Amino acid sequence: MPPEPTDHGGSGDGEALAAAVFAALADPTRRAILADLAVHGPSTATDLAGRLPISRQAVTKHLDRLAETGLVTVEPGERRRIRHRVDSRPMRVAQRWLAALARDWDGPLAALSDHLDQTHHLDQEEP
Repeated sequence: MPPEPTDHGGSGDGEALAAAVFAALADPTRRAILADLAVHGPSTATDLAGRLPISRQAVTKHLDRLAETGLVTVEPGERRRIRHRVDSRPMRVAQRWLAALARDWDGPLAALSDHLDQTHHLDQEEP
């Protein structure tokens, strides 16, 4: 079971969940499955296999990984069929983690840019 996607900072469970989300999204097949679910809504593995160029067994394997990360939730469907639905909460945690990381880098990168601009300006002034 993935950590609860409640951490707003760049450490602890939020960082661990962000890492799991990035690992899950690194695979293009899992991204395709999430995109399909986002477009078509809750679907079974059989439905997904019919729309994607992979077998139902492969879809099931990828759905399991997405469910471990919390990116997909499982719900009972009709006639004991299991449907899968996108859950965007883990992605929002990963987005917040990236935003915090970007904020941490903005200051040092701006300082470096200023330093390089000043150095370049001084180099142009020397004969």
